[in-house]
Amino acid sequence: KIQRAAEKAGQDTQKFCDQISKTFRDLSEILNLSNTDFIRTTEQRHKNTVQYIWNELKKNDDIYLSNYSGWYSVSDEAFYNGDEIEEVDGKKIAILSKSPVEWIEEESYFFRLSKWEKPLLDYYQSNPNFISPESRKNEVISFVKSGLKDLSVSRKSFSWGIPVPDDNNHVIYVWLDALTNYLSALNYPDKNNELFKKFWPASIHLIGKDILRFHAIYWPAFLLAAGLPLPEKILAHGHWTVNRVKMSKSLGNVIDPIDLFETFGVDPVRYFLLRDGSINNDGDFSLENLELRRDVELADTLGNLLTRATGKAMLPEGLVLPVPSPAHELLENDIKLRQSAENLCRVVPEYYDNFEFGHAILEIMNVLRETNRYFQEMEPWTIRKRIKEAKKNGDDISQLDVQRADTIVYNALEVVRLCTILLQPIVPELSNNVLNYLNEGNRGILVVDEYLWRNGNIKFNGVYGKAFKLIDKEK
Repeated sequence: KIQRAAEKAGQDTQKFCDQISKTFRDLSEILNLSNTDFIRTTEQRHKNTVQYIWNELKKNDDIYLSNYSGWYSVSDEAFYNGDEIEEVDGKKIAILSKSPVEWIEEESYFFRLSKWEKPLLDYYQSNPNFISPESRKNEVISFVKSGLKDLSVSRKSFSWGIPVPDDNNHVIYVWLDALTNYLSALNYPDKNNELFKKFWPASIHLIGKDILRFHAIYWPAFLLAAGLPLPEKILAHGHWTVNRVKMSKSLGNVIDPIDLFETFGVDPVRYFLLRDGSINNDGDFSLENLELRRDVELADTLGNLLTRATGKAMLPEGLVLPVPSPAHELLENDIKLRQSAENLCRVVPEYYDNFEFGHAILEIMNVLRETNRYFQEMEPWTIRKRIKEAKKNGDDISQLDVQRADTIVYNALEVVRLCTILLQPIVPELSNNVLNYLNEGNRGILVVDEYLWRNGNIKFNGVYGKAFKLIDKEK
């Protein structure tokens, strides 16, 4: 696929790949991702690992030379059986991906995939959480039970790729090459290096559902044949559609992420994708929903609450966290709100651990909505106004009023702080802005104990009287 695309563009294949690679490297930085490495299959460290794996499989008699004939999709970089092909408008296409296929016949090296059919099924049964979600695990098991055929792992018809050891007429076919990237990034076969000892077996492979077969069948079989442990989990997520239609250049419905970032900002886009994306199903993209999530949830539910609670009317003594009433004097509404926040700090990390980002965000927003309702119903502005008028008139100031207003504002601001800490993996830059403003040094996962709630009298980092603005909706 890459060689054909480069030839069509009239470019050298390596330079063509360099341009594509730079796009993804730049996107990682723009998206504020925290990847510690970026490996390419053209790097020498990768080539060394792939050829080592090949030799191990060959030594174990899991690779042999024969001839291949069958249906092949260039765009999918996959072979298909006859029952996986259909004819539409006189053209053969893959049923699953709708990509065109072509019949090829050539000499090829094969991996004895059929040999690993029973070991794979045994492994799935012994490790029921190996493939998620459940529906996709069932698809994989059904496919394996239908019978595995030996897999073509080399090509002769093009030269772009890693040469087969001792046979330069062949290059190693994409999946044995590409999947080995997980090991080459850890400097395998050096099992004593720190990267390999720390990260293999991998805790998870997070992939799109379209490449599940390669990761859940071919890759485990390669690893078993090479005598290596398997990753602990393979999680296949859904795709994005536009108005329920698959993205396609021919349909003109492809979304340019750079345009989105420039229009809405990076963190609002991250928020929308993680909120509305799904592990089990495809997410449906719409600019209207993206704008709605940014304006209603981030700007209003979170940002506007913070702005209201830090205004001069709510903090008459300056930009300082008020001192609340002692625990035994809290009202039922105060206790209920705090319990909601404490429970949130327990459940959100669990959602994150299970890659259920959408559920985590919804829980956070539910608590923020509850806080907005609490703030509205408690009417701290009414209490502050009563205090202000008493001062103006020279009347005695009710300390109960002062304490009550301070407690309401304190509770609102502390819940905002806790929710923002929990939102850090989703919107890191926006979270950092809020936490800096609230003078919060904690950037780690919260532990629900007696130290969850801060003491009062903490000076905030901002200009007193100047409204905090989380998001510019007019951008």
